[in-house]
Amino acid sequence: MKKILLLVVAAVATLLPLKSAAQFRYGATAGVDFTTLKFKQDLMTIDASTGFQAGVQGEMMFPGIGFGIDIGLLYTQRGATLNLGEREIWASQGYTDPRCYLHYIEIPLDLRFKWTRMQGLEDYIAPYVFGGPTLSLLAGHSKIDALKYAFGEIGLQCGIGFEIMRRWQIQGSYTWGMTYALKTKLLDDFSAQNRTWSIRATYFF
Repeated sequence: MKKILLLVVAAVATLLPLKSAAQFRYGATAGVDFTTLKFKQDLMTIDASTGFQAGVQGEMMFPGIGFGIDIGLLYTQRGATLNLGEREIWASQGYTDPRCYLHYIEIPLDLRFKWTRMQGLEDYIAPYVFGGPTLSLLAGHSKIDALKYAFGEIGLQCGIGFEIMRRWQIQGSYTWGMTYALKTKLLDDFSAQNRTWSIRATYFF
């Protein structure tokens, strides 16, 4: 995990000298997410749950070509409802269907392409697509003794959005957790990854 964090920092540092040739801005962002936990095995019924995101987002676009990057620092709440009571191994311990909360500090780093040559229409609305890795560091979680939690996770996300009046951005994305978020204690080979849909709005200063 430390190596991945160092790679993210190195990538941002590499791009900083390009700032003078690019258009950089930042803003406040917030939204909602819909998350489920995906076990590799058919272990139990899992119900998706709603969480939220909030933080700051920066965008660096290179003039004339429509390409750029964005990086964020977000507080993200994810999780799902786990029907542990469906299995005797947990039902015998009194578990039913606890809601598992996962609180992350998330750092997304995306490449993006924005349509900026639309004969002036881009001053009012401009579509864009984006995708890249995310690093999520676990800041807190529900106290469910049947589970053990990873320090964080790495994910891949992609999405689409619209920029309105060069100030607002509304976007939707899907994130695949590539590393496990939690494991069951009694069944060591059973681990789960986050699968998250997000809708977010950003206002750039």
